Amino acid sequence: MTRTPQSFDLVKLFSALADPTRLRLLNLMNGREVCVCYFVEILKQGQPKISRHLAYLRRAGIVEARREGKWMHYRIERPDDTGAASILDATLKSFGTDRAMKADLVRLGHACCAPQSFATLQGAPMPMTLSQTR
Repeated sequence: MTRTPQSFDLVKLFSALADPTRLRLLNLMNGREVCVCYFVEILKQGQPKISRHLAYLRRAGIVEARREGKWMHYRIERPDDTGAASILDATLKSFGTDRAMKADLVRLGHACCAPQSFATLQGAPMPMTLSQTR
């Protein structure tokens, strides 16, 4: 008996996209792989809370994680389901016009340029564009 691929869970996707913190995380990951320590620094939220939100995004099937030593790196994983992928793409595109999302990216840029200025980023790996990770 052959199994048919399971359809993408749109309820989980929409639930994942219905939280401001998760949207901010997706914005910071858009086109890059980011260590969780940068999320903590940029969003000014505790690591357990950030990790819970990242786990929610992983369960929704739109974020993947990779461990490198003690560091956890996260990136967006585009769904195979075309409908879910188009919803995610439209969401990511909408961040380009949002001032708060732009401000988060500026803070990420500052943290990447001078990680020594942030106590939580001491020794942390720099965020990498997805082309650098593959």
